[in-house]
Amino acid sequence: MSGILGGNPKDEPLHYGEIFSIFEASMAAKGMISCYRAYAYHAGDHDLKKILGDLINQAELEVSECDSLLAENGLATSPSLPHRPETKFEDIPVGARFTDPEIAAKIAADTAAGLVACSTVMGQAIREDVGALFGKYHATKAALGMKILRMNKKKGWLIPPPLQIKRPEPVNA
Repeated sequence: MSGILGGNPKDEPLHYGEIFSIFEASMAAKGMISCYRAYAYHAGDHDLKKILGDLINQAELEVSECDSLLAENGLATSPSLPHRPETKFEDIPVGARFTDPEIAAKIAADTAAGLVACSTVMGQAIREDVGALFGKYHATKAALGMKILRMNKKKGWLIPPPLQIKRPEPVNA
C-alpha cells in the first residue's frame, strides 16, 4: 500500500472523528476517575470497592493512552480534574451517602455505555491502531461488566426488567 493511508498506522493522520472520540474518551475517563473515587468513599461493600478500584485503574490507563496519542499527534488533551479530598465512610452522613446498590447500578450503566462508545470508535476508525486501542478497551469493559453483573446478582442488587415467566405456546399450523 502507498500514499497517506499506507504503511505504519502511527504515521497516518487522525481524522476529525478519531480526534474527537479520543479526546472525548479521555475526558470521560477523567470524570469517571473523580466520580468513582467519590463512590469508593461512599461504598461499604468490599466487593464493590474492589470493582471501583478496577474501574479507576482502567480509566487511568485510558487517560494515559488517549492523552499520549493526542500529544503524539500535536493535539491538546482535555483538562485534568482536581483530586478530591479523601474522606471516611463513617464521616458521610447516612442521608447524604450513596448506597451500595445505587453505586452498583450506576457503574453497570456507565460500563454498558462505555461498550457502545468503544464500538462506535472502532467502527469509525480508519487508523488500525486507534481501532485496536478501543477494541482493547471494549474487551476490558466487557469483562468488568460481567464482574459487575455477577456481583449485582450475588448481592441481590440487580433489578431486572419485566421477565417473561410464562411463554406463549407455539401455534402449529
